[in-house]
Amino acid sequence: MSVEAVADAIRAKVGENSGIGATIKFDCGSEGIVYVDAASSPNTVTTENKDADCTISCELDTLNDLIAGDLDPTAAFMQGKIKVDGDMSVAMQLSSVL
Repeated sequence: MSVEAVADAIRAKVGENSGIGATIKFDCGSEGIVYVDAASSPNTVTTENKDADCTISCELDTLNDLIAGDLDPTAAFMQGKIKVDGDMSVAMQLSSVL
């Protein structure tokens, strides 16, 4: 899946009001960025590189697996497949949406 397709999939899962109340950036390195603004209403998801409350760094394939439900976010973190910078509580809230 391309980074644009991942953004569309996240947009569908997050909806207009996720209740997260923060901004999240998925940094997939050279493959692109997915930025989720869940602090505003309605929530927005773009592929722009902006500052966020929480940045999750991972491979695009890992992000695809998380969205598809094929990979547990906690297991991915423990295995080093994702790295979290910033507010860890935001990442934990996001796992309930994805």
